[in-house]
Amino acid sequence: ALILSLSFAAIADTVRQKDGSVIRGQVVGFKDQQFTVLIGSGARGRRSTVTLYMEDVESIEFDAATGTTTSISSNDDDDGSTMSGVTTPQSTPSSTQLPRPTASRPSSTQPSSGTQSSNNRPGSTGSTSRPPATTTRPSSTSATAPNYVPINARVRGDNSTNGWTNSGLVVRRGQRLRVNATGQVSLGNGRFSTPSGIGTLQDRDKLMQDEATGALIAVIGDDNNEFVFIGRTREFIAQRDGVLFLGVNEGNLNDNTGAYDVVIEADASGGSR
Repeated sequence: ALILSLSFAAIADTVRQKDGSVIRGQVVGFKDQQFTVLIGSGARGRRSTVTLYMEDVESIEFDAATGTTTSISSNDDDDGSTMSGVTTPQSTPSSTQLPRPTASRPSSTQPSSGTQSSNNRPGSTGSTSRPPATTTRPSSTSATAPNYVPINARVRGDNSTNGWTNSGLVVRRGQRLRVNATGQVSLGNGRFSTPSGIGTLQDRDKLMQDEATGALIAVIGDDNNEFVFIGRTREFIAQRDGVLFLGVNEGNLNDNTGAYDVVIEADASGGSR
């Protein structure tokens, strides 16, 4: 229950509202967050009644010309407000600063540690207590998940670079690589090949006899003959350290034209160091 001390006097109480207006009258009651104020002289026995909401009132200055202070108790039961006269000495006017409605701003009081009943939590009066917002963070990517870095290369079908195109990528043994290729290369005599090669075209001089003629192939380092068939797409593990070279699986490159467009994706987290 809210207990307020109000003074009855011949001189009016002063009610200051938040909008700047001032009302002078006699505050006679408080119920359901509302003040009841009598205004006017009452010369004919009648005085006007004004109801003011607590949230609109900035302060009330009670007149203390008389030494009588009336305690007005506001209860939540059906009887409403009850008034009982209590005589107390009062020599100076008292200015009562009204509390702001708790719903106007969030409560900053943190619950104390330990078990506490729900209807006895700090800041629960006049407002709904909400738990602190939590943010769900996405789970971190596993350290073993591949982290691919793409590299673009254009592989010429002719013999301008001795049949091999330096991709610019230095790989490590155990590193995972993914290669995808598009484009078309002319093998001469009206024959055109894609990165997958021409399986029916015979060529006794091609580097990988068991793979299609004109197909895209690779090798790691410039001092070995461990060729890797790539074709249109291939994912594999590097078996040694070195620069990745790309070429066309054909014996005679002198009459070739065209090129393959290649995208190499290297796992930046893999391989031995």
